[in-house]
Amino acid sequence: MSEFNIATWNIRKCVGLDRRRDPHRVARIIAGLEADVVALQEADKRLGHRPAALTPDLIDNETDLKIADAGGHESSIGWHGNALLLKSDLEVVQRHSLHLPGFEPRGALIFDISGRDRSFRVVGVHLGLLRASRRAQLAAIRSHLDALMPMPTIVLGDFNEWSNAGGLEPLVGFEVHSPGRSFHAARPVAALDRIALDDQGELLDAGVVETRETKVASDHLPVWGRVRVGKSAA
Repeated sequence: MSEFNIATWNIRKCVGLDRRRDPHRVARIIAGLEADVVALQEADKRLGHRPAALTPDLIDNETDLKIADAGGHESSIGWHGNALLLKSDLEVVQRHSLHLPGFEPRGALIFDISGRDRSFRVVGVHLGLLRASRRAQLAAIRSHLDALMPMPTIVLGDFNEWSNAGGLEPLVGFEVHSPGRSFHAARPVAALDRIALDDQGELLDAGVVETRETKVASDHLPVWGRVRVGKSAA
């Protein structure tokens, strides 16, 4: 079994609560997470070809991570705003980009990753604002996962679910973790950002990064976890 540091953060297109678009600040915080895998939400702007809010050159120059190809527009780093960053010793073996049902346009990224003699799957999500949409979106993701070769799977991102008791039913068989209140960054009241692991993974530790800088860089705080995944890569 191997251990990996993971993180998820809705970066709000790099616009902070001070109304400044500051991708350098966002990149600096991401670098400080010291994660092997980082799932980002709202990584691209909304209009036109959805140009990257956090540009590839900034990621290359200010972090030790690389962008996992999301298959979106040439100017984007994500898919429906979801993006994945990886340490250089991890490689994407296969990618699935899913359009999700719901009232708003949403998508999910599924990456099969190999490295350090391990294979595991990461699903980056930014679920809808309506619970009915979230349930339908998770059901679509679960249906797609069930059709793939079994692999230790981590679902992480902005689940947009305020309740700890309902709304995530399609993730039966996964253990869903809410490491702490991550929204609203200025005064956190809700654990919207979550990590879900199937039975081949274990969450060893987790938390929310609440500093003077993260409390202004976005309306969400970054969430981190240390996970153990099983089964050696073939």
